[in-house]
Amino acid sequence: MFLHPNEQLEIIKKGVDCIVDVEELLQKLQKSYAQQKPLKIKLGLDPSAPDIHLGHAVVLRKMKQMQDLGHEVVIIIGDFTGRIGDPTGKVKGRKALSDDIVKANAKTYCEQIFKILDENKTTVRFNSEWLSKLTFEEVIKLAATTSVARILERDDFQKRFQKQVPIGIHEFFYPLMQAYDSVELRADIELGGTDQTFNILMGRTLQKHVGLEKQIAIFMPILEGLDGIEKMSKSLGNYIGILDAPEVMFKKVMEVPDNLIMKYFELATDEHPTALKEWKMRLENGQNPRDIKLELARIITQLYHGQQNVKAAEKYFVTVFQEKKIPDNMPTLFIENDQMIVKNMLSQLVSTGIVLSKSEFLRLVKQNGVSLNGDKLNLDSLDQIVKDGDVLQIGKKRFVKFVQIKCC
Repeated sequence: MFLHPNEQLEIIKKGVDCIVDVEELLQKLQKSYAQQKPLKIKLGLDPSAPDIHLGHAVVLRKMKQMQDLGHEVVIIIGDFTGRIGDPTGKVKGRKALSDDIVKANAKTYCEQIFKILDENKTTVRFNSEWLSKLTFEEVIKLAATTSVARILERDDFQKRFQKQVPIGIHEFFYPLMQAYDSVELRADIELGGTDQTFNILMGRTLQKHVGLEKQIAIFMPILEGLDGIEKMSKSLGNYIGILDAPEVMFKKVMEVPDNLIMKYFELATDEHPTALKEWKMRLENGQNPRDIKLELARIITQLYHGQQNVKAAEKYFVTVFQEKKIPDNMPTLFIENDQMIVKNMLSQLVSTGIVLSKSEFLRLVKQNGVSLNGDKLNLDSLDQIVKDGDVLQIGKKRFVKFVQIKCC
């Protein structure tokens, strides 16, 4: 059922920032292997930002790798903790999310995570299942397991305290509540980004306090965006969205800086460590980074869109960006009726990653950078009706064809 523990460890270690601790992890893997019993892998998600890009997906890809090794993956949707909001990295307290917003975000999150994880092998739990049932006496006992001094070790709380920015007492409960999730779940391993270090280590502490075996903490690094400098972020426009159209995704991967090729292989793909060594050796031996990046683009695009879409996406890239021609195949947007107008298609253009935002599109229109069937658009012509087969060109190298949904 399982690979040898040593090989599992090599796969798990691929691309990680830190493991607490490696020796304990190996012991868990050896016990799991001997008993042929999967480990329980936990990932907590705060349902406040449901649009996932490759930066968010770094942790999910690691979960997928351990799922493929035969272990049990459990996603904890923090519908209860979401009412507080994770204070990590915040310079001020965050407003609690309403139940309706939390549920809507959770639904969107689940739809996206199953583009990475195997839905049939993934358990999704909501921490309101247990946190909402705690009595006040149990909450007091939970609070007694740590000290204010320990909580104030967090950099974000320290900075707010020093600047006399208010800290709500309820915010102190967030790491305790996340830690309680690990107790309830009896997690063997918890994953998160490096910004979750305090919260995840709190889980180890609380498990030990109640007499459970401590979970292993695995921290994944931050993935830089296409600018090669800043953390991948939709607001910075340096992101690759997992819902981007295949042609858009392929093109964006080709924009990854050469010095980040190996990091993207490590964090954004499920390639085996042996294959990574080969990629690295080819780069070091002087192979053109563009050729290796083409293979990276094929792998990443296939992960999210399947092999059938990779060839079309690559052909689109070669035609538009290398041969500088108008492509035969291009991303399509569907129009529902013969009364749809250009400005009503902006949401689809943004959601598919063809444009960063509505404001970017409007800015390009003002700069005469948008054409419909070869005719330049201006702000007054955005009420123009879009017909089946129309081609929209945005800038020099972005094309999209409109296709009307046929009623049977």
